[in-house]
Amino acid sequence: AGLVLSRDRLMGIGQAIMMPMFFASNALYPVDIMPAWVRVVSYLNPLSYLVDALRGLLIGTHAHLLLDFAVLVGSAVGAIMAASALLGRLAR
Repeated sequence: AGLVLSRDRLMGIGQAIMMPMFFASNALYPVDIMPAWVRVVSYLNPLSYLVDALRGLLIGTHAHLLLDFAVLVGSAVGAIMAASALLGRLAR
């Protein structure tokens, strides 16, 4: 919101970011069958770690919970820091 300063633009950019993140995560298909370049994107994608943690907690599949939570907390801290840095621009 601090970058675009408009609700309509924010909604469009949010969809433009979330849709590729969803399809490049392991939410729909396993990482093992992905092409190599999508596999790299999946390992960098925080949504993959969220899906892995949820699957581990809800259905009991093998999960790396400490790594998943560390990546999710790190992503949240980074996003909060970026948002707080842009807050002054939004307030003007």
